[in-house]
Amino acid sequence: MKKATNPRSVKSKKPAHAASKNGRSGPRRPAGTDPKRVRAILAKLDEAYPSATCALEHQNPFQLLIATILSAQCTDVRVNQVTRSLFQKYPRPEDFAYANPQDLEAEIRPTGFFRSKTKSIQATSKKIVEEFSGEVPRTMEQLLTFPGVARKTANVVLGTAFGIPSGIVVDTHVKRLAGRLDLTRNTEPGKIEQDLMQIIPREKWIMFAHQLIWHGRRVCQARKPRCMECNLEKICYSQDKII
Repeated sequence: MKKATNPRSVKSKKPAHAASKNGRSGPRRPAGTDPKRVRAILAKLDEAYPSATCALEHQNPFQLLIATILSAQCTDVRVNQVTRSLFQKYPRPEDFAYANPQDLEAEIRPTGFFRSKTKSIQATSKKIVEEFSGEVPRTMEQLLTFPGVARKTANVVLGTAFGIPSGIVVDTHVKRLAGRLDLTRNTEPGKIEQDLMQIIPREKWIMFAHQLIWHGRRVCQARKPRCMECNLEKICYSQDKII
């Protein structure tokens, strides 16, 4: 007589394909940070934006630093409109450092938060003149001592002006796209940066941020992503997709 089989002891085999939300089965998608998938994302970005760079107009590291401070809560287009005349009136760090605050406020008013930005710009300019002989320093530690300068601004300056991959710029576009592409589950910029630095090769940090920013502006927009035009659509897991 055969011994009865305990149903609980029978292990069911996992199906080769997982069912999707719509009931159709398909191959399991790889984890968002799967190395092969990350390489595919980088390759697609290289195809679409082979020469992406910072959109802030500047002629030297100091101008880029000032423009980046002004870009907080402001578009690069608006910042460029302001800095074209601003840098003609104040070409050197000492010109900003010892300018009349009210005059400087009037110049940068269109960028928003002009009073706090004026204080940051003048304090930063004075520090550059008095402590760094008028030159923008090339280390994260030194840049973070400047008023109004956090990791994002420091990464922009180090990466764009000096070609130093100190980290990954996380602005509103990088934050949004990193989440949509399932490259991070965090929402705080510092944690997002750390997540991305673990999966993106160091030599790609600078270009990767530029490419995501360009893609976020042109295609993967916040409210109406243009998914039908996106070359990442087939490997994008976002719930915001519009197909």
